[in-house]
Amino acid sequence: MRAVRITRHGGPEVLEVTEVPVPVPRTGEALVRVAAVALNNTDLWTREGAYGRPGDPEARSGWRGPVAFPRIQGADVAGRVEAVGPGGDAGLVGRRVVVDPALYDGDGPDAHPVGLMGSERDGGYAEFVVAPLERLHDVTGSPLTDDQLASLPTAYGTALGMIERGRVREGETVLVTGASGGVGLAAVQIARARGARVVAVSSGPKTDAVRQAGAHAVVDRAGDVVAGLRAAAPEGVDVALDVVAGGLVSDGVPLLREGGRWVIAGALGGYQVTLDVRRLYLHNAQVIGSAMHTPAHFDLLMDMARRAAVTPVVAAAYPLEQAARAQEELARREHVGKIVLHPGAPAVA
Repeated sequence: MRAVRITRHGGPEVLEVTEVPVPVPRTGEALVRVAAVALNNTDLWTREGAYGRPGDPEARSGWRGPVAFPRIQGADVAGRVEAVGPGGDAGLVGRRVVVDPALYDGDGPDAHPVGLMGSERDGGYAEFVVAPLERLHDVTGSPLTDDQLASLPTAYGTALGMIERGRVREGETVLVTGASGGVGLAAVQIARARGARVVAVSSGPKTDAVRQAGAHAVVDRAGDVVAGLRAAAPEGVDVALDVVAGGLVSDGVPLLREGGRWVIAGALGGYQVTLDVRRLYLHNAQVIGSAMHTPAHFDLLMDMARRAAVTPVVAAAYPLEQAARAQEELARREHVGKIVLHPGAPAVA
């Protein structure tokens, strides 16, 4: 089969289009024919080795440690079951599925993700991928397209994990940073569906798209963000869903209302943060780290997918062979929504 893999850390040039054997599903696994695979920042950072390690933040590393090269990238897969391993349910063959890409630290519904398809195991930048049967979610009846379904796992799973860990309730005011990106746009949509009032931070040219996704107010990140947030939410913020971090944390935590929650799932603005902790303990506020989702969160997300309760925005689609170009577009951050690859047979020129 055709696949795109990395054999070392580096720039887009390390993405290698190659032919590899079709993986064979073992007991408890299924072989999925990939219809669409969505890109995420995790693809860029895994390729670059940008995650660091405990005690060595500058170390080149994958999501949770050293990457075992060669590695086929791609966490977010939608497709159809092609085959099941020994003893598996043959009735699954042909079913339309989304793969939960997380590797968990246990079997329960609240297990934590400690690995990711495309980083700790081979992913979906390929015509086929093997996945555990328990991580397949049947979405055969969903009205969403394959591209939209592939857009859900990491971005919407991460957003839903933030919303669940932040205990977002109807009527609360929710701040979403990086709102035009994959996770940010997902957070806007899901928080709005929860009945929250959504205040988003985005770049000026993308504000209309963020409003269309459900934001009640959008603050231009090029201006005085804190002043803009105070104007948009004069009574304060109940929950912040933050993928930017950096200086915004120290500037923004004082905007939290009593008992507010600041949930962080990214560090686009930098991972070093200075914080006045008095703003936490004097106001019973919390700073919460959130890495992706739990199995229970993903079950909720797939229920939403079957009902098309959210509609992912797909910015662009590329053939598998153009994975490097697609990652370059993702890194420029000039788009709104998700970028996907189609691993099917390439079009004839």
